Amino acid sequence: QVFNQHNAKAPSLEQAFHRMAQLEPNLDHDVSWFLLPSYWAKMVVALISFLCFANSYDGDFVFDDSEAIINNKDLRAETPLGDLWYHDFWGSKLSSNTSHKSYRPLTVLTFRINYLFAGGFYPVGFHVINIILHCTISVLMVDVFSILLGGLQFSNKGRRLNLAPKSSLLAALLFAVHPVHTECVAGIVGRADLLCALFFLLSFLGYCKAFRENKEGHTFSVFWVLVSVVLGAIAMLCKEQGITILGLNAVFDALVINKINLLELIRKLLYKDKALESVGLLRKGLLFRITLLMCGGASILYIRWRIMGTGPPAFTEVDNPASFADSLFVRAINYNYYYSLNAWLLLCPWWLCFDWSMGCIPLIKSVSDWRIIALAALWFCLIGLICQALCSEDSRKRRILTLGLGFLIIPFLPASNLFFRVGFVVAERVIYLPSIGYCILFTYGFSLLSKQAKKKKILAVAVLGILLINVMRCALRSSQWRSEEQLFRSALSVCPLNAKVHYNVGKNLADKGNQSAAIKYYREAVRLNPKYVHAMNNLGNILKERNELHEAEELLSLAVQIQPDFAAAWMNLGIVQNSLRRFEEAEQSYWTAIKHRKKYPDCYYNLGRLYADLNRHIDALNAWRNATVLKPEHSLAWNNMIILLDNTGNLAQAEAVGREALELIPNDHSLMFSLANVLGKSQKYKESEALFLKAIKANPNAASYHGNLAVLYHRWGNLDLAKKHYEVSLKLDPTAPGTKENYNLLRRKLEQLQKKGG
Repeated sequence: QVFNQHNAKAPSLEQAFHRMAQLEPNLDHDVSWFLLPSYWAKMVVALISFLCFANSYDGDFVFDDSEAIINNKDLRAETPLGDLWYHDFWGSKLSSNTSHKSYRPLTVLTFRINYLFAGGFYPVGFHVINIILHCTISVLMVDVFSILLGGLQFSNKGRRLNLAPKSSLLAALLFAVHPVHTECVAGIVGRADLLCALFFLLSFLGYCKAFRENKEGHTFSVFWVLVSVVLGAIAMLCKEQGITILGLNAVFDALVINKINLLELIRKLLYKDKALESVGLLRKGLLFRITLLMCGGASILYIRWRIMGTGPPAFTEVDNPASFADSLFVRAINYNYYYSLNAWLLLCPWWLCFDWSMGCIPLIKSVSDWRIIALAALWFCLIGLICQALCSEDSRKRRILTLGLGFLIIPFLPASNLFFRVGFVVAERVIYLPSIGYCILFTYGFSLLSKQAKKKKILAVAVLGILLINVMRCALRSSQWRSEEQLFRSALSVCPLNAKVHYNVGKNLADKGNQSAAIKYYREAVRLNPKYVHAMNNLGNILKERNELHEAEELLSLAVQIQPDFAAAWMNLGIVQNSLRRFEEAEQSYWTAIKHRKKYPDCYYNLGRLYADLNRHIDALNAWRNATVLKPEHSLAWNNMIILLDNTGNLAQAEAVGREALELIPNDHSLMFSLANVLGKSQKYKESEALFLKAIKANPNAASYHGNLAVLYHRWGNLDLAKKHYEVSLKLDPTAPGTKENYNLLRRKLEQLQKKGG
């Protein structure tokens, strides 16, 4: 190749780097692997990454998807786009005390676009975008690994050269098929990590472009450095980890572009050697570029801090028990144990779980705990790698190991608990980016083994076997993420001590109507975590429906005792107390729930039912009116208002409320039915008939709809139609109250008419 040479006496930084790189042996020389042209290598990576996760395309919304997507008002068109910049990932205001403080407006924006294009909450489109993103990232990895493993060089035409095509292909394949990525790809909420990774890599590649020598002979481009900072900011607006790319760009600049020997630099700093220029610290442009990166990062963090506010997110002990330990020793030991678990997931991603909290990983409280071995193993490996990265005489080895460790550790720092408490113990999604470092280290280790091995083909076959196993594991894990039932049940064998796993299995069973099985799992969740108020609340609800009221009351009372501001438990306790005819206590419980959650339409609805039972009709109507103000589509509250006004003879008011309700919820057949009854009593037969028929069209198997329409026809004198609908009603429900008597009256009347006619 021919390279630009502007001044033979004063070579550019790029040319100097090129000549130095030529002195290093090529990494691919030692790697026994496939050599493919760049285009084909990227095609292979894209295809294999697609095959790994393709079966997740038609999965449901699972686990956190419900809160982040289905229940997130920021996805709906009525929410102003500007609100996304002041809300957290879950749609809550960042200024709220209950906010998670996860600020990812660009990720939420992509969810909103998905929702608008699909015309609703259809998960296929969401899943397809996630799969495409992972394939795109995996393809970009070919270029990224070629730089990290082979170095950065450009041809005389300004085209970047791939000096490690075999190694970069292997590393990209390892990344593409790693099973730990399944949560990010198959779980829609994982899009935050995917988008963050995409702009993270684009920022890195943009920074590399800054060193492509231009026509004026400048050794770097300020424009591309600034582009890199902007892309880093975009990555952070997708997920918090994105900001770490600025630090990695600085490390890359120092190690690859300026070839600083860290050990030599440390020695000179310790001995206050003034000849720092010889190790590259003060070379032209390095400090300027690092200053740009630091200023950009500080500005991004400041703006984020201003938007988010100063208050940290409020996490509970069950989310991250180690961070609540009183002893600094216990916290440090357990944090390090968590790091070792993350490292193990990268090495052996066989035991995967959607949630690792709530007792899944018991705290280490003593040095006699055998799990201390994992910490020792982790630090033994890390210290060994760090020593090699600093002390090796092989410059290529120093560079690759340092970059591998940098990409492994730096993106993980926001999840490390070192700077602030995080809301999880272990989370597979947060090692999406750190797995880049793992792939670098694995590939370099493979090259060392290949260099020593006599039978290189056997080693290559072994690596192929690892890739194939990972592909199958990805496909299996993706299928488990397709539905909540499969996902939750898959966690039972991995984390049998995790109360949340049992809770979610129970909730899934309860949603499907299998209450008996749900009770078993809820009880186990409460046994594993006696302070698990959500499990107590759900178990109390099921027991209430099964009329086991006293045990339900005990559970709900305990839940509000543990968490006094648990509004849902207070409301459910009120329902149980109402069923036990302890009305004063029930009223007090309802008002306590409303005190802790002022906008609580369901609680106002239940309060209205209590007042109706006590014949406090005005209070009941006011409570239901409050429910409909807070939630205009609250059909039950509207219906109860219509029925109460109807039963108390206020037909005109009942009609007005019914019409108001149908304007807001025009397709609700129960409202049509209630208003039709009122209109029938007001002798507005034609309008009443139309509403009854519309309600029957929407719900043709409702016996009461046919029965009441028959009563309308009976009053109206349309006896044949009355007979027809009485018969339909009795066919649907032979025990329907009053219908049989009315039908018999009609038959006698018809018989009398026949006799008169005869």
